Amino acid sequence: MPKVIIDGQEVEAVEGGTILQTARQAGIEIPVFCYHERLKIAGNCRMCLVEIEGAPKPVASCAMPVAPNMVIHTKSEVAQKAQKGALEFLLAHHPLDCPICDQGGECDLQDITMAYGSGQSRYEEDKRAVPEKNMGPLVKTHMTRCIHCTRCVRFVQDVAGTQELGGISRGEDMEITTYLDQVLTTELSGNVIDLCPVGALTSRPYAFKGRPWDLTKTESIDVMDALGSNIRIDTAYLSVQRILPRLKEDINEEWLADKSRFACDGLKRQRLDTPYKKNSKGHLEPCSWEEAFSLIAEKIKKSSGKRIAALAGDMADVESQMALLDLMRSLGSPHTDCRQDSAISLPSIRSSYVFNSGLHGIDRADFCLLINTNLRREAPLLAARLRRRYGEGGMTVASLGGPVKKRDELTFPVNNLGADPGVLEELLDGSHKTCKALKRAKRPMLIIGQEALSRPDGDVILGKLRLLAEQYNLIKKEWCGFNVLQKAAGRVGGLDCGFVPGDAGWSTNLILKASERGDLDIIYLLGADELDMTSFKKTFVIYQGHHGDRGAMAADVVLPGAAYTEKSATYVNTEGRVQRTRKALSPPGEAREDWKIIISLAKSLGQALPYKSIEELQDRLVRANSVFNHLDHLTENSWGVFGSPEGMLLNDPFILSDTSYYMSDVISRSSETMARCVQDIEQSKIESGEKKSHD
Repeated sequence: MPKVIIDGQEVEAVEGGTILQTARQAGIEIPVFCYHERLKIAGNCRMCLVEIEGAPKPVASCAMPVAPNMVIHTKSEVAQKAQKGALEFLLAHHPLDCPICDQGGECDLQDITMAYGSGQSRYEEDKRAVPEKNMGPLVKTHMTRCIHCTRCVRFVQDVAGTQELGGISRGEDMEITTYLDQVLTTELSGNVIDLCPVGALTSRPYAFKGRPWDLTKTESIDVMDALGSNIRIDTAYLSVQRILPRLKEDINEEWLADKSRFACDGLKRQRLDTPYKKNSKGHLEPCSWEEAFSLIAEKIKKSSGKRIAALAGDMADVESQMALLDLMRSLGSPHTDCRQDSAISLPSIRSSYVFNSGLHGIDRADFCLLINTNLRREAPLLAARLRRRYGEGGMTVASLGGPVKKRDELTFPVNNLGADPGVLEELLDGSHKTCKALKRAKRPMLIIGQEALSRPDGDVILGKLRLLAEQYNLIKKEWCGFNVLQKAAGRVGGLDCGFVPGDAGWSTNLILKASERGDLDIIYLLGADELDMTSFKKTFVIYQGHHGDRGAMAADVVLPGAAYTEKSATYVNTEGRVQRTRKALSPPGEAREDWKIIISLAKSLGQALPYKSIEELQDRLVRANSVFNHLDHLTENSWGVFGSPEGMLLNDPFILSDTSYYMSDVISRSSETMARCVQDIEQSKIESGEKKSHD
């Protein structure tokens, strides 16, 4: 590896690295605006100019590869004069509106000007003004502040892949804009706010809500999808003001999907803040906790455990599922399930329901077969990671089933295998044209969507995919390419802790049918809202959750719980990684943390549970499954036999539900911001898709 001298310090550089990367490796700071380690090099801002001995003029360190025996000066008079000159040009047209800029206090331009600027300007001409651009309901623009670093352009084109931003005109007249004045339609658009080094792109929902020094910052985990992205929750004035990504290389890197970032205003609306019970007229009315517990106890005494069931929702944390499971078993009920969509999985074999390669395994794969999944809706960050791997070369992606609408298509070429489940048989007998690519691949992977496993023949599909994985060498000593993509943050944790039917217990479908027949007296819904509530007309419904959504509307008793920002709780992401949220603020009104509600209810029923604190409950989790003892760690899952490959596949083609990405759960359905996204962004996608189809 070449050795160079930077500011008198000998540094061993990475082969093919730039001066800037080498300097950072040595702990030497060079100011930048346009450079970002996850984006292509542009060399626009010239802020990183340094002096190289023997070079006729300063060079941009972000774009200059190192060469052996280079002598570089980053703090010399020449380098400092060049940096001050670059800053003076950047500030020539920049408005002096720091006091009213939402980026104030978090602005790279402010910080670098203080550290590297000259402190004065010689520019006396009129400053230019650039009109605001319409980038949709999420990104607010002040393009007069733009310094043309093109970070946003490179992100949208290279990472998101939607080709919606670019520069028009040249020199002083250059403007960054959307093509044809169209809103940003990528599900990752909020990341351009983080990337912008000035206040040109800011958060529209957060505009003028607070300053960084007003906010209390809490590190936590996102539960809006099953990836478990690491986030920071910023709170002020007893509410969540904004959510930002935290660096986590193996999961979300430093990006965050738009729903996870912007749906937080839904935490303030339609909240359940007091218990309710249904009156004689069939309307819910507020009541005390004692009244709610007494009514539940009265109903349970008149029933038996065989006629009581419980379903856990998509955002239920593991502690509350474990406590409710123990309560149901103490009442003699085997009817419990955490799979609202009735997706097939074998709880005793963990590799049958997790993303076994890990999300970072995508970076090593050379073939990927998608099975009936809409990645842009179910896991936008995973779609971006797959796009990046495809762009690196040596990667083939094929899709069986999947999106049929233009607006949901992936942003890179995919071999479409159609929607006929019979293709699985062709892959197994070697007659399909894709078999050759599968055989050649050194690290092939499957990504199986939940809607493939929710079909009546889901068990057969799971079994055939297991055989496919074994036949095409997806299962090796150091590689497991059999990946199930979950959509619900609470699903893997529920399966891990055993929130599934017990002996002779009913699954979700059977519970719904039993309720319709009148064979079920009581159903306990733990945040379960994605169900057909008309099935419970003959059943006494207990709903525990944090929003007045479908479950609460169908309930006879409502117990107000805490949202994920209001409790310290355990979640397990789709790859089986155990992570914990941290409490950022207290639940509203009389609402309580979910595990506390269940413990109090159990006590009032005379079924006291053997734990009184969250620590004791987490010890119970470890006893139930040792994976809970490995926080933020991927455990190796043993392979096993699962599914029914000998069964018959249905002739019905693979289809996907048309649920809106922006309104798929109780929090996003309560969000005004997400409602505007449906109105503006999805409508723009529809119009764009229709135009492409017409062309």
